[in-house]
Amino acid sequence: MTAWVDRDRAFVARRYDRLAWLITFFEWLLFVPGGFREQAVATLGLQPGDRVLEIGCGTGRNLPYLRKAVGDTGHVYGVDLSAGMLTRARKLSDRHQWRNVTLVHGDAGDYQAPEPLDGVLFGFSYSTMPHHHAVLLRALAQLRPSGRVCVMDATLPSGPWGRVILPLSVWLMKHTLLGNPYIQPWEHVARETVDFQIRYFLFSSYYVCRGTKRAGTKKSGPGEGSFAQSEAAE
Repeated sequence: MTAWVDRDRAFVARRYDRLAWLITFFEWLLFVPGGFREQAVATLGLQPGDRVLEIGCGTGRNLPYLRKAVGDTGHVYGVDLSAGMLTRARKLSDRHQWRNVTLVHGDAGDYQAPEPLDGVLFGFSYSTMPHHHAVLLRALAQLRPSGRVCVMDATLPSGPWGRVILPLSVWLMKHTLLGNPYIQPWEHVARETVDFQIRYFLFSSYYVCRGTKRAGTKKSGPGEGSFAQSEAAE
């Protein structure tokens, strides 16, 4: 098995600074399904006036859908470790004159939203963060009761085909996007939330999973919460 070594945050930031102008190309190269981003935002169940945070907002590809969901009376927060990615996101926001979008350069592990949140989205970012689970817990702590967290990302297909392409996937991620193909973020979300659901796209090579913040501070245990799973239409 090819080993995976997490890079430090400074390395991750430098890598994404260099890749900022190539993000659209990578979406094409990796066959990101059409409508995938809209589907992810829809799972958060946002309403006009809500507050939402995107962790790893990158160049702002999800911002239009998040802003549409919360309307003019809501607010969208975005945080990203890469200054190069954020430069492009800010240009997008300025071009559309979005006054209710706030973008912050920094580590999501340190970020604190200025108000309670109704939703948190990890947009192709969870598997790139070496401290992903700590960031998830911090995000959940900032949600209002019954707020939702969503992770959208790529994954290896299950079964023999996934095992065959694993070495290539590890090589590709190490040299490009730094997404750890060994972790299974949906397990983290399922463990830390209730009402967990996951939906797969494009022959199970992409997924959207979401969960609802559990009431109180009781730590989740194995098997708690409901589980729904489906394969989206191709």
